[in-house]
Amino acid sequence: MMLKDKVRKSLAYLQGKLDRSPQIAIVLGSGLGGLAEEVADAIIIPVTAIPFYPMSTVPGHQGRWVIGDISGVPVLCIQGRVHCYEGYSLQEVTYYVHLLKALGVDKLVITTACGSLNPEYQPGDLMLITDQINFAFKNPLIGKPTELLGPRFPDMSEAFDVEMIRVAEQVGLDQGHAFKKGVFCWVTGPNYETAAEVRALQKLGGDAVSMSTAPEVIVARQRHMKVLGISLITNLGTGLSALPLAHAEVTLVAQRAGARLAALLKEIIPKLVLFDQ
Repeated sequence: MMLKDKVRKSLAYLQGKLDRSPQIAIVLGSGLGGLAEEVADAIIIPVTAIPFYPMSTVPGHQGRWVIGDISGVPVLCIQGRVHCYEGYSLQEVTYYVHLLKALGVDKLVITTACGSLNPEYQPGDLMLITDQINFAFKNPLIGKPTELLGPRFPDMSEAFDVEMIRVAEQVGLDQGHAFKKGVFCWVTGPNYETAAEVRALQKLGGDAVSMSTAPEVIVARQRHMKVLGISLITNLGTGLSALPLAHAEVTLVAQRAGARLAALLKEIIPKLVLFDQ
């Protein structure tokens, strides 16, 4: 079945469940799902109920959509994502982005747990993503033209929206939580990077690295969506610390910082909706 047909069937199911049109969507990465618990008048849809929607196999990714209001704004929180390393194709990894666009969502906030490549960025820091490097050498847009739902050659000169970054940065300053800013690198995983890979990514200009996000951003820009990316630094990259890396510890750091990120997002979201109206 073609991608557009799958999206149409998924959309038909979702439209029968929703009582409002979300103005913005938020993807909650590993350990960062707490914001969804603060959604008012929530409608909860397990992704297993959505036709053709892939199910996460990773601890810390609950696999559900939560639709309701945050700070008076109709939002859609995606609690959990899937990754290439789980055995999913990039079309499956990015499937939710097409559904969001089909629902009329034009603004996307993506959060992700990341390892630090920048020695000045410590666990618990929040980084606004200014650009990205695809170090996985894969692309969700590869395929026949009939399978594409947007331009084959989308412009990536502003992968992350400059005005959305400005709004988020100002909220952080107003709340006394200054954001870091930097370049995000995508690797497939599931192993953590070697020390040599960390050094290579540093030389390429990377500040943080993770196993998600970049494919979704590529598709979001193909679909002409504006994107704000926020990385939570959960650990130092291999070689920057003597400590071994483990997913459980990464998730724990994310959970501890989740409340701070949720508080910031509750202030950021209404301003993102209003700035270009």
